[in-house]
Amino acid sequence: MDWVRLRLDVNAFDEAEFVPYLQRALESGIWFTPMTDTPENRRALYELNKTCSADIPERGEFYSYETYVAERIEVPSFTPEGIILALDGDTWIGMSATSLHPEARALSEMTGILRDYRGRGLSLALKLLAIRFVRDQGYRWLDTFHHPRNDSAIAMNRRLGFTDIL
Repeated sequence: MDWVRLRLDVNAFDEAEFVPYLQRALESGIWFTPMTDTPENRRALYELNKTCSADIPERGEFYSYETYVAERIEVPSFTPEGIILALDGDTWIGMSATSLHPEARALSEMTGILRDYRGRGLSLALKLLAIRFVRDQGYRWLDTFHHPRNDSAIAMNRRLGFTDIL
């Protein structure tokens, strides 16, 4: 299978079109925060990621918690500030996970919203905050990759200005 590989030049990104999505979310009571790295939050992140990942075509069985922590959290590219959470009150409803890599690129690993909250532009708001995070960290490139049948994620990233990595 050929994954769809996309890249965004965060320095050229024009956020004006996407700021209203963030504003609408905030006005509706949804708030956003970077993750604080605690054992409880690691477990909550795992559960949210697992739930959101269930809709990825051909995803297969999700990692065990131990494997998730070993491969996604306890790695040099993990930074809790790169995990932006969307919350409705105290309930975690969405996430955008971005890792930072030494070769001057960042990787958008997962952006997901719980099914009951979809269709409100929250993914665009999360992705906007992730792009700001990458730019604030001094990185120029934000990469992502998707299963070729994950049409909504591919379309969202292309709308944000991601282009195919050739």
